[in-house]
Amino acid sequence: MTNPLLQPFDTKYNAAPFDEIKEEHFLPAFRELIKISEEEINEIVDNSDEATFENVIEALAFSGQKLDVVSAIFFNLNSAETNDEIQKIAQEVSPLLTEFSTKISQNEKLFEKIKKVFEEKEKYNLNEEQQMLLNETYKGFVRSGALLNDEEKEKFKNISIELSKKSLQFGQNVLAETNNYFKHITDEKMLAGIPEPILAQYREDAKERNLDGFVVTLQYPSFLPLMTYAENRDLRRELALANGKKSFQKNEFDNQDLIKDLISLKQEKAKLLGYANYADFVLEERMAKSPTQVRSFLNELLEKAKPFAVKEIEELKKLAKADGVEEMQSYDHAFYAEKLRKQKFDIDDEELKPYFQLEKVQDSVFSLAKKLFGLEFKETTEIQKYHPEVKTYEIFEGENFKALLYADYFPRKGKRAGAWMTSFKNQFIKNGENHRPHISVVCNFSKPNSETPSLLTFQEVTTLFHEFGHAMHGVLANTAYPNLSGTSVKWDFVELPSQFLENYCYEPEFLQTFAKHYETGEVLPNEKIQKISESKNFMEGYQTLRQIGFGILDMSYHSNLEKIGDIKTFEVEETKATNLYPSNPETAMSTSFSHIFQGGYSAGYYSYKWAEVLDADAFQYFKENGIFNPEISAKYKILLSSGGTKDPMELYRDFRGSEPKVESLLKRAFGA
Repeated sequence: MTNPLLQPFDTKYNAAPFDEIKEEHFLPAFRELIKISEEEINEIVDNSDEATFENVIEALAFSGQKLDVVSAIFFNLNSAETNDEIQKIAQEVSPLLTEFSTKISQNEKLFEKIKKVFEEKEKYNLNEEQQMLLNETYKGFVRSGALLNDEEKEKFKNISIELSKKSLQFGQNVLAETNNYFKHITDEKMLAGIPEPILAQYREDAKERNLDGFVVTLQYPSFLPLMTYAENRDLRRELALANGKKSFQKNEFDNQDLIKDLISLKQEKAKLLGYANYADFVLEERMAKSPTQVRSFLNELLEKAKPFAVKEIEELKKLAKADGVEEMQSYDHAFYAEKLRKQKFDIDDEELKPYFQLEKVQDSVFSLAKKLFGLEFKETTEIQKYHPEVKTYEIFEGENFKALLYADYFPRKGKRAGAWMTSFKNQFIKNGENHRPHISVVCNFSKPNSETPSLLTFQEVTTLFHEFGHAMHGVLANTAYPNLSGTSVKWDFVELPSQFLENYCYEPEFLQTFAKHYETGEVLPNEKIQKISESKNFMEGYQTLRQIGFGILDMSYHSNLEKIGDIKTFEVEETKATNLYPSNPETAMSTSFSHIFQGGYSAGYYSYKWAEVLDADAFQYFKENGIFNPEISAKYKILLSSGGTKDPMELYRDFRGSEPKVESLLKRAFGA
């Protein structure tokens, strides 16, 4: 049987041949490509010539490229279009890949050559990017156990394999719990307060299950509107309880023991390498250098934000009390926040949605990318897709092909919740050819139905801009080496481009170019546009406290193993300074905290707020000089295209002329 994953991709731009790929192709492809990649490593190790930057460091950077591409295809499918078979393969493949990467990083002869080049780097006359590649390669090997003895190396390898298995299992459990729950409602009176377009969506979901009436699920576009608009408090409580109990139900999908296993394994890994805890290990390679610095940063924000948050919740409690709610709960928050927002700003998300048709919002992001960076997007049908709903675009800068974009916007059973940007292929330059990236933006917006196109809430508009900010980081990449390209930067720097782009959603000058009614073409009235701009900081204190709570909890998990007993008790204790509502003993957020237990945010969740300082400071620079200022845009473009080739603070200083100031964020958020 011919395996398309092992052949050159005979497709435009060498894009993934999704039409030809079947599940049974993956495992044999991984086994064969690991073998080929091992041979490439052996060539480097067995080369009898003197070790040089070119024949060791560069050769290593460009090794295993086909394996990287197939890995990207497989794991992106596992996130966006998975099934039982793919999940089963993932449990087999992840240990194979971990074992392979560990074997490389613990290859003594290879490390000897790397160490030799590293120690003699002065003689190679390396440019800045080459120096960064050399430093990162050497550090990467040391942090992967290259200096350990044989017994420790074996232990390190086994820990890494277990971590990959258990983190995968964590995500699979959350996905199963999300998919397994739905609420079937036959009495429309139970759904009082919910706007008709959402009810239409619930009817469609019921039809898909061959049921009468309505179906509400835990998918974000289904769950959030119910929490925001349902007047039936018992129904809000029931859905909130179902959502909060995900993987916290002492069943086969329970993640409590998995959390302890994951934290314990990470701690063991860090101690093997000489660190006090996993947070110390992670933060050595971040802009924030230590747990102490992170906690100091979060505590400073907490001190500033908490009085605003308390005041905001008091306002909501007054509204709730008028409805006879004596003790407000977390499941009341979205409902009364929406009520207050309507009172303060005369803004109704459902009233706004007709002005934010998905296609028009996407066009606005495209036009913004053209204004800032000179990019053009052209939809193409020549690229194979992993699902019919996916749309593909060629991106050009003038005549030059810049990138391929996959846009995947709607929830499906096989897609995990949330929104993310990823890539199927990184950018790099080899033998004079600039290999351009293949970028993917994945979201979970409401599907169009027989009556209306996909219409976005304003929060979903900002989500799309956020993910396109990440996408621009990938699209504009222009580095020599794939492992320094695009979003391959320090983790607390990676959110700058995404959060920066969100700012444009609140600019009246830009909003009026695309906020147009999907039926009439009427532009959203100026007073509404002004209200959206004014509402930017609505509930900012509460939202800041919430993010700080997640950051503190993440840091606590990864620096206080000895304190972790009962997961719920630990969670409540560590976040008590940021919790403004009573905790429900039946729910826990940790058991579905996929960012830190499945994704890459372990000991790094604080980076969302850290990057907010960067984005507030960066956008202030634009605001002072014009939000489409071509000179500043050109400097920002250099920052994005540079990827991980320079220290992020140096990149930021080159762009801004100074280091970011936390005051920029406080001023934007609280006028402080």
